[in-house]
Amino acid sequence: MDRKLDGVYFRVKRNDKWENVCISDMTDDERKEALKTKNEEFLRKLVDILANTIHDIGEQLDLYRD
Repeated sequence: MDRKLDGVYFRVKRNDKWENVCISDMTDDERKEALKTKNEEFLRKLVDILANTIHDIGEQLDLYRD
């Protein structure tokens, strides 16, 4: 299921067709492939985006974890 929650898109080949897929909708293998050539600065920015996305979802849904 493509939820498109994080807004960080990569080009992924699925069923012989290229698609723009959010990182949170990618399979583990797709993520590993997409991130293997990224540098440290890119990965830090990605972590910031994903952390902010998780925070926003928690705020919107009033979610807490013990």
